[in-house]
Amino acid sequence: MDTYLETERLVLRRFTADDADLLIELDSDPAVMRYLTGGKPTAPELIRERQLPNILAGYEKWNGDLGLFAAHEKDGGAFIGWFILRPAPQGPLDEVELGYRLRQAAWGNGYATEGSRALLGKAFTQLGVRTVWADTMSVNRGSRHVMEKLGMTLVRTFPTPSDITVIEGAEHGGVGYEITRERWERR
Repeated sequence: MDTYLETERLVLRRFTADDADLLIELDSDPAVMRYLTGGKPTAPELIRERQLPNILAGYEKWNGDLGLFAAHEKDGGAFIGWFILRPAPQGPLDEVELGYRLRQAAWGNGYATEGSRALLGKAFTQLGVRTVWADTMSVNRGSRHVMEKLGMTLVRTFPTPSDITVIEGAEHGGVGYEITRERWERR
């Protein structure tokens, strides 16, 4: 396993071309996709033909330092989901997005906080990142709670894009959080 980052209970690694089935399984759970697509699964061919190739291309684009990383439990090796640390498509490399998508079986175990905390540390101490940001639906209390536990601050609200109004709570829009390297260092 090509380890990218380890925490007390998790191993984060780069995805490989053989990992499509992990992503398909994750995105086929209506509860996992609740605040992303209203519970609709991602089409397997979209994952195989577009998403996974884009994930792999991201490692080349960012020298393997940024992108989407598969998360596994250290104890037993179970795939629990993924974490993301990458700039916006046309954004500066020192402003990166933090995110995660975890299997239901992993919810409530503190994995989102643990993996995100480790990624913040790597971003600010090794990768020259100045600001880390994250967006979620206003009604996604679970993700908002993780962001707050990480010391991220609510910095903006925004309307839900018109193409995803099928999501429960879409009328409440989204929220954006961020943390700067200076604020992270003071924690």
